[in-house]
Amino acid sequence: MANILIIDDDDAFREGLVETIEDLGHTPLAARSGEDALERLREPPPPDCIFLDFRLPGADGLAVLESLRGIAGLQSVPVVMLTAHATSDNTIGAMRLGAFEHLTKPVGREEIAVLLERMLSTHAPAPAAHAFADDAPSREPQLLGVSETMRDVQKRLGRAAGTHSTVLITGETGTGKEVAARVLHRASARNGGPFVAVNCAAIPDELLESELFGHGKGAFTGAHAERRGRFEEAHGGTLFLDEVGDMPLAMQAKLLRVLQEREVTPLGTNRQVKVDVRVVAATHRDLNQMVSACTFRQDLLYRLNVIPLHMPPLRERVADILPLAEHFLSTTASSSEAARKHLSADAQRLLATLAWPGNVRELANAMERASALAPGPLLTREDFAFLFDAGVTAADAIPASLAELPLNEAVARLERALIARALALTDGNRAEAARRLGISRQSLYTRMASLDVPDPAS
Repeated sequence: MANILIIDDDDAFREGLVETIEDLGHTPLAARSGEDALERLREPPPPDCIFLDFRLPGADGLAVLESLRGIAGLQSVPVVMLTAHATSDNTIGAMRLGAFEHLTKPVGREEIAVLLERMLSTHAPAPAAHAFADDAPSREPQLLGVSETMRDVQKRLGRAAGTHSTVLITGETGTGKEVAARVLHRASARNGGPFVAVNCAAIPDELLESELFGHGKGAFTGAHAERRGRFEEAHGGTLFLDEVGDMPLAMQAKLLRVLQEREVTPLGTNRQVKVDVRVVAATHRDLNQMVSACTFRQDLLYRLNVIPLHMPPLRERVADILPLAEHFLSTTASSSEAARKHLSADAQRLLATLAWPGNVRELANAMERASALAPGPLLTREDFAFLFDAGVTAADAIPASLAELPLNEAVARLERALIARALALTDGNRAEAARRLGISRQSLYTRMASLDVPDPAS
């Protein structure tokens, strides 16, 4: 039996959670605000875990979480953040302060039971809280997404932000790897330092060493003055090495030495310069396959892949397509427009069924183009005819009749087809099907039931 503290000002939700926890055999403690909770925590014994609402009267949930992490004896108590509306900022904010999990209301009984089992069996010390600057304005890069797959990415990024470890971001072109790197930098304790980005694929091999490590005067023809490299420029901040899989083998060996020694030697000099940088690397290539082909060093892969972060393709996060499309429309609207443009129902149906081989970048470009060229405030299917001219096709030959249905029914049919396909590809293994779909196993069960998807095990 465990003592579980619930901090939530929603009386109905709090009382329901109290009842669930009692039914599961634990002892609930309830508080309506952060102040009430902190007062209650003065009395022993300390709770074994805490459920904490994001929106509270007085100090919000993140402020309360930060206060909890400063109290002796509570630093390692698992905390579950609750919110009615998950956003990139509150998810990352919760995880960087050491939250165990971040859930969106309503929360089912089975989900609570599974979560409590995880927390109470593990009870691992949570990362210590750090002092971070306020989040950057909304015009800064944001890691947007409401799908479970993207929320998992946001959680892992939030945890990584509380460390100084090297991060390797993988994913197809256009999935937002540099955006993730910038958000990671902004959420980390290094956000007061520089963020320096280098595209390893865009720099000729013979110039890459000078670009990264700098050079002395006269080091080569045209080197008329000494120049600092990107590692030195990123001192105290983050160095983003994009397309690191395109780096030649000779440079890979030199990069490995810098990662090991944390010092660089400018080209043409004997001078060694200490550097304090967090390296975030990214690639769209399969580095394990390249290691097998002897085109990428295995020891360098080990050095880079301390914290892996995979950016899923847009076709695997269907729930994000329309929210992202509306977001991009809002960002392309000029301040002089009386009202920004919106998507018609037939345009929404179209966008939700496309494969998007160029991922989020392609979607953003499509929204900007359609917004700029459409004659009226409502974007219709015809305004996106250029997508077919460019060869964008519906994923897995989705029937054209889908576009004739109401949006909710079309999305339901699409989701049903995707779930059935995932189950077929995994021979009915629901755990593996859920992984492929980027959702939890419980979520898969719930959706199968609501969509009447046949259970292959029955």
